[in-house]
Amino acid sequence: MSTATLDHRPDTAGTDTLQIRPLPGSFAAEVLGLDLDRPLDDARFARLHRAHLAHPVLVFRDLRITPAQQVAFSRRFGPLQIHVLHQFQLPGHPEILVVSNIVENGQPQGLGDAGHYWHSDLSYVAKPSLGSMLLAQELPSEGGDTLFADQHAAWDALPPELQQRVRHLQAEHSYLAKYEELRARSPWRPKLSAEQIAQVRPSVHPVVRRHPETGRLGLFVSEHFTTRIVGLPEAESRALLDQLFAHSTRPEFQYRHVWREGDMVFWDNRSVLHLATGCPAHLRRRLHRTTIEG
Repeated sequence: MSTATLDHRPDTAGTDTLQIRPLPGSFAAEVLGLDLDRPLDDARFARLHRAHLAHPVLVFRDLRITPAQQVAFSRRFGPLQIHVLHQFQLPGHPEILVVSNIVENGQPQGLGDAGHYWHSDLSYVAKPSLGSMLLAQELPSEGGDTLFADQHAAWDALPPELQQRVRHLQAEHSYLAKYEELRARSPWRPKLSAEQIAQVRPSVHPVVRRHPETGRLGLFVSEHFTTRIVGLPEAESRALLDQLFAHSTRPEFQYRHVWREGDMVFWDNRSVLHLATGCPAHLRRRLHRTTIEG
C-alpha cells in the first residue's frame, strides 16, 4: 500500500480553493482550483506531492496556463528531460514536446503517433522518468482518450509463482524497438540522425521496480520499449514478456481519461503504463508534454 495520505481540506488562502477529489472506481484523482498565476507555496506544493503519490494519475481541471508556467510547475517535481525528437519541441521551450496530429503545409506540427503502444515514458534511458504532464491545447470532438494501467495492481495480481520467477530479473528497454515499424506506416517519425541514435542507447532496468517514494512494487515492462529479458534464451524471453504485457494491461487495472478543455494530466511513470486510443485523422488534436527526470 502507498504510504502517502491526502488532505482534502480546501486551501482558502488567496483567491482560489485547491481541492483534490479521488475519481470513483479508479486510481486517479482530479485537482480543482490550482492557480498558477500566483506563487505556489511549499505547503500547497506538499499537498500536490502527497496527492501524486497516493494517486498515480492526477487530472488538473480548468487550467489556462502558458508554456512557461507548465515548465516551471513541472520543474517543482524535478529536472526536466528533453525528448530525442527535437523536431517536435515547442519553439522557445525545448522542455515541451508537442503531441499533435496536425499537419500544416505538408509538415507535421507534432508527434502524431505518440502513445501508439502501451509504455512508460522514457523507460529506455538510464534514469527513467518520474512522471509526465500533458496539457490539452486542441481536442477532437470524438476520440482522443488516454488509457492508464496501474502496474502496482498488476504486480499484486500476479500468481505467486510468477512473482517469484520475475522478481529479480532485468530487462532491456530500447527507444528503437518499434521505431522503424512506426516510421514505415506513419508520417510522424523522422529518420533519426546518428547523434539522436547515440542519445537513446538501450538501458537495462528491473522487471519489478520498487517505487522510490511509496515503497510499492510494480511491473516495469512495456510492449513499446522492452525488448528482452536479460540472461534468458530468446524464445523464453519473448514468451515471458508477452505474458507480462498481456497481464499488465488487463481492463481491471485501467483508468480511461476522457479529455476536457483545460485538462492537464500528471501521471507517475514509475506506477502506470499509458496508451493513446487515437482519434479520426481529420480531427485536430494538440497537447503539450513535459517529462520529469526520475
